Amino acid sequence: MNTLDLGMIGNCQINALIDVRARIVWSCLPQFDSNPAFCSLLYNGADETEPERGFYAIELIDFERSEQQYLVNTAILKTTLYDTHGNVVEIIDFAPRFQHFERSYHPVMLTRMIRPVQGTPRIRVRLRPACDYGTGDPALTFGSNHIRYVMPEVTMRLTTNVSLTSISEETVFALQSTCHLILGPDESIVEDVATVAHDAFRKTRSYWRSWVRGLAVPFEWQDAVIRAAITLKMCTFEDTGAVIAAATTSIPEAADSERNWDYRYCWLRDSYFVVQALNRLGATKTMGAYLEYIYNLSLNHGDNLQPVYAISGRADLTERVVDSLPGYRGMGPVRVGNQAYEQIQNDSYGAVVLSATQSFFDQRLAQRPQQEEFRQLEQLGEKAVELFDKPDAGLWEYRGRAEVHTYSAMICWSAADRLEKVARVLGLDERAHYWAGHAERLHEVICARAWNEARGAFTAGFDNDQLDASLLTMHSIGFIAADDPRFISTIKAIEKELKRGQHLFRYGQADDFGVPENAFNICTFWYIEALAATGIIPIMLGAFYFHVTYEVPSPAPAVVFIVLAAYAIYFRRNQAIWYPGQVAR
Repeated sequence: MNTLDLGMIGNCQINALIDVRARIVWSCLPQFDSNPAFCSLLYNGADETEPERGFYAIELIDFERSEQQYLVNTAILKTTLYDTHGNVVEIIDFAPRFQHFERSYHPVMLTRMIRPVQGTPRIRVRLRPACDYGTGDPALTFGSNHIRYVMPEVTMRLTTNVSLTSISEETVFALQSTCHLILGPDESIVEDVATVAHDAFRKTRSYWRSWVRGLAVPFEWQDAVIRAAITLKMCTFEDTGAVIAAATTSIPEAADSERNWDYRYCWLRDSYFVVQALNRLGATKTMGAYLEYIYNLSLNHGDNLQPVYAISGRADLTERVVDSLPGYRGMGPVRVGNQAYEQIQNDSYGAVVLSATQSFFDQRLAQRPQQEEFRQLEQLGEKAVELFDKPDAGLWEYRGRAEVHTYSAMICWSAADRLEKVARVLGLDERAHYWAGHAERLHEVICARAWNEARGAFTAGFDNDQLDASLLTMHSIGFIAADDPRFISTIKAIEKELKRGQHLFRYGQADDFGVPENAFNICTFWYIEALAATGIIPIMLGAFYFHVTYEVPSPAPAVVFIVLAAYAIYFRRNQAIWYPGQVAR
């Protein structure tokens, strides 16, 4: 049976998910949003039928148990398998990443090193890439020391010191010495494969440890924060600077809910949280590349920003259902593309401005924008001001209805507020006055129409009585002071209605797919941060809550943001990290 207890390896070009038995069950090649060469994660149903293709397994005969862990401060995964006879085998998995010829080397390559630790383990290598979402097999050709897998989007070459016959026929063999398998570009490896693999291993390990040493992290809970930071880094596509929401598609939000979305893309609404996390980590190079990606989107699509784009910046993400895969544990549908790209989400304009503000004030960045870039952002600000009180699909991407969402309105307000601050630092007093006027007007309207006196809380939309966890961010974006009685009473109302045990739901009312069954972890940490900001609970208590509740990290980027949010709560900085003199209205 498939599981979501998965390790993740990657190099900012590709990534792969590996289960506890060292099977690669998901990897898109040659980049994050490509066709998955390994897609068995979306196959097994209740009958545990084994897929014909779409996996890369190292099987230990008479398997008994396994252990899995990352090498310290790296994206290198070690899986140890034990059989019933006392034999032990160790598998090292990584995607090479290091400096080569004074530039970043991050090929479309998965490297596996298999070492006998105890006894003489008997293993079998089963390498079965898939084409077109599991519908077909690649064409195979053989060389003296390699097998070529010819697929529509990419041709991969396996170079190895394992018997090619044992791989092609999937026969069992005794592992008496370390074996190496390099699945990479269709290029000849002229050196000994063991030498190449070990050299790449050492350099990749050195790269990640060096990168981690450059992070700004507290002493407390470093294991969780560092692991989250590495996972976030693995979700960045270095070629364009994009950051994907997740490495997978169609993992159901809840069992048989059909809430199965393709998250291998870049959402503009996430940009504020991504920049905030990277800034607090001190990962300025990654942050700068991401800001450049956002800038390029605003240049190319500023008149009509979509909520989500491909990692290349491509706009068309037409959603379709793939019938060839039954879905995770048989719980389809499997979706490719995301209909959200067609939605109206008015917060997109404000989110870009909110994120881009960092680059006008952060002297660590290699390139700091000036008046030309400011004028570009002003165009987005005008759209935000125009649309702040218009209906949209909202932060949670309702597919069947539209209304004026308070969160969207607040993010539109933030565009005017930030543009005022940027104008002042650029010495553009007239523009600063212009944007201050818009910010004041939007603020008054939002407070008048989103505040519900009967409930004693701000509500999810204008002139309604529903609650939404996104309102917990009102203070963090600077819309309202933490000690404002309206914010405190809103926290209490959300706690009463949306808190289930130790978790917080996004909202409680039914949506297009019925009543939500699952909490969203990021909402729980918005709640913790709000409590910490108001002084309702001590900051340390909020951080301790995180540590106890979410001790085990996950490859899901949602958890990345949770871990970093908890870090932000403990290692809280003044809001001046966004701009000098920020004051909540």
